[in-house]
Parts: sequence; C-alpha cells; structure tokens
Amino acid sequence: MLAKRIIPCLDVKDGRTVKGVNFVNLRDAGDPVDFARLYSEQGADELVFLDIAASHEGRKTFVDVVSRVAEAVSIPFTVGGGIHELDDVSRMLDAGADKVSLNSAILRNPKLIDDIAAKFGSQVCVAAIDARCEEDGTWACYLNGGRIRTEYNLFDWAREAQERGAGEILFTSMDHDGVKQGFPNEALARLSDNLTIPVIASGGAGTREHFADAFRLGHADAALAASVFHFGEILIPELKAWLREQGISVRL
Repeated sequence: MLAKRIIPCLDVKDGRTVKGVNFVNLRDAGDPVDFARLYSEQGADELVFLDIAASHEGRKTFVDVVSRVAEAVSIPFTVGGGIHELDDVSRMLDAGADKVSLNSAILRNPKLIDDIAAKFGSQVCVAAIDARCEEDGTWACYLNGGRIRTEYNLFDWAREAQERGAGEILFTSMDHDGVKQGFPNEALARLSDNLTIPVIASGGAGTREHFADAFRLGHADAALAASVFHFGEILIPELKAWLREQGISVRL
C-alpha cells in the first residue's frame, strides 16, 4: 500500500503567505520561504505554493519567490496560480518546481491538460478543482479563486481531467476551507473511488483525526492543509507519528 502524503500549502499573495476562511478574509501568516524550509525539515512529503490572486488579477506567478522557495526545500514542490500556457509551465519548472497546479486555465481550455501531459508528462500536471456543494446537492466547479461558478460538475470534470492526462487531482472544498471541521469525506470517497489517479484532499483540516478520516473515510491519497501548520496548531512530525500509530501508512 502506498504511503499517504501530508502536504502543507502556502497560499501566497503579494509575496506573503496568507490564510482565510471560505476563500475570503485573508490574514498574513508569514514569509513563504521560511515556511517552506521549516516544512521540508519537518518531514512534509510535498509542498504546494499557490499564488492565489494571480488568475484573478491577470498576473504571472512571481518567479523569484518560486525560485527562493525551491532552493529552500528538498521535497517535491508544486506551483499554481497564473499559469495559462505551456511557456508558463516551462518557466515554473525552470524556476525549480516539480509540478504545476492549474484550475482556471484548464476549465477555460481543457486541451491545455493534453498539451502539458504530452510535452512534460502527466506527473507534472495537477488538476486543481475548487468546488462548492450547491443547494441541490451538486458539486459545482469554480474558477478565479472561487469567484466564478462554471457549468462543470466536480466528478465529471475530474474524470475528464484524468482522461486528458492529469497526473493528480487537488480537490478543495470551498465550503470546508479554513473552517477546520473536517474534510468533505463523502465527496472525497466518491471522487477517489471513481478515479485511477491520486486525489489530494484540501479544505477542512482542524485536528489530526480529520487527516485520519480523509484517508480512511475519504480514501484520499494525500491531505493538504495550511493554517493548522502555519500557526503551529498541528506539527507535521507529531501528526505523522500519530497516523502511523493509527495504522495509516506514512513516511516518517
């Protein structure tokens, strides 16, 4: 059985790590390079860096910040935000990223997934999906940092992304983001059980039990979190040791 992964996420705006609730009310959390170095030393399995305003503001991800983060870590490193074309992917990989995460760009142009997979390999392409459970029970996909609803359904879009060549799905529940009440395990399980590529759970981590539930109930391959790590509420070495005690396979 493959080891489950613990992934800290750096949501970056104007060069600083920020964290909000339900994608709004952002507050400063600190320097992304310092966090990256700390998490690499603590034994995080991977790191995700998201320039959360890039798509909305029409900017490119800050290459210099990406380069400095890449130099500070010795673990796989995924970059997202403001990536719209193959040249953007090349720029991020050249800056030190191992993978790129795309949401808005691939919803607008799904063929970009095919192109990235063909040129760089599926392992480079992480299809990020920001979704919200609507009143009728459907999970709608959103773009531009959760600002614009699309006609895409979470499960159908994830399947299409897989078929086009995405190597992983990063599913963030907008309803659960920053609330710290647990991951959307029912939706996660449905997603994981219907795909053959790894699913990363995002949105809802508040306790170590929430991570265990994401793996056991949600069948997730990895769990991503931000504020609980940034503000020292959960320490990665202690979390992984506890998960191992619960019989969950993790790399110590």
